[in-house]
Amino acid sequence: MRVAFVTVRYGAAVVGGAEQACRQLAEHLAADGAEVSAHSTCALDPTTWADVLPPGRTVEGGVAVHRHRSERGRDRRFDAFSGPVLAAPAEQPAAVEEEWLQRQGPVCPAAVDSALAAGADIVVATPYLFWPTVEVARRAPPGSFVLHPAAHDEPPVHLPLFARVFGAAAGLGFYTDAERRLVERLFPCLSARPQAIVGVGVDLAPPRDPGMFRDRCGIGGRPYLLCLGRVDEGKGTAVLATFFAAYKRRHPGPLALVFAGPVVHAPAPHPDIVTVGELTEDGKWSALAGAVALVNASVHESFSIVSLEALATGRPVLVNARCGPTAELARRSGGGLAFAGYASFEAAVDHLSGDPGAADALGAAGRSSVERWYAWPAVTARYRAWLERLAEARGGPVR
Repeated sequence: MRVAFVTVRYGAAVVGGAEQACRQLAEHLAADGAEVSAHSTCALDPTTWADVLPPGRTVEGGVAVHRHRSERGRDRRFDAFSGPVLAAPAEQPAAVEEEWLQRQGPVCPAAVDSALAAGADIVVATPYLFWPTVEVARRAPPGSFVLHPAAHDEPPVHLPLFARVFGAAAGLGFYTDAERRLVERLFPCLSARPQAIVGVGVDLAPPRDPGMFRDRCGIGGRPYLLCLGRVDEGKGTAVLATFFAAYKRRHPGPLALVFAGPVVHAPAPHPDIVTVGELTEDGKWSALAGAVALVNASVHESFSIVSLEALATGRPVLVNARCGPTAELARRSGGGLAFAGYASFEAAVDHLSGDPGAADALGAAGRSSVERWYAWPAVTARYRAWLERLAEARGGPVR
């Protein structure tokens, strides 16, 4: 089987989000014997989409990666233009939608051209939000376009443009059941379309020494909550920092909050909040191993790789109850708690930090769930079988 992936940025340097999930799915399919290619831009920074990686073909993790320069990145005036558009997304005419899409970037026709010329049985595009996915939806041969939306209930998804994108897909691959329910609520006509809860896989990490991370970030033997990923107000990090500062006023003690990841919006200075920047792969697993819990305060997530990684390490997760996919993961895995406001955040942190045995029990339940449902061999097998059924439905043999 030949599969071509199209996404806005690609590579091991891209941490988190639909793009990381895309790379992992592509690499595991390739390891399973599929012929896999990835077609993307030369960008890494989603706030500018500036070309930074060299264009051309490489082989990464068994995947033939084709990177292309964009014709247009993020317009400097995009935010000012976008505000009024997204205030009433359902009312926008087609011309305004198109301008919004172009200004958001990245506009990269060459990436779409190379994907459609790859001779693939299936062309997978992700996430739904950007120009390359929209263009694949417009141009892919009938029956070949598969969409991994990575959708959450945000203003852009209500633009009429995206109803057409979702409607063009021969199959819809979701990361969680919560995402599937959202899409069916937004677009009821898709309920009969071929669908799969693909999920995301995770490696079951061997035990790691938390001392390496503790030495690097300088917190010594203090207990800490870990927020892993982009430090960005849009990811809930400002709310988390505010809640944690309030918690420390009411509960003085050694507990710290560590932000680890690329910094877009630095949290307000606080003696018990530590920002350490991006971590190596070993540093990430060491940080998870030593944490009281991983905290994911984001509301807008279609899935959470870092939450799966925390559970795989045997550590519990604390997530925002307003985020359906992460709250669903915490509940179904038995490995976490959710907060809906400061009071429930305080109660959860008290429970996790005050009773190590309870935190360990949650983490153990979460790891057991990951072993059953999210280990890569299981994810890859069900994903490949679904793609093969879609390819066969086009009327030709799967190569």
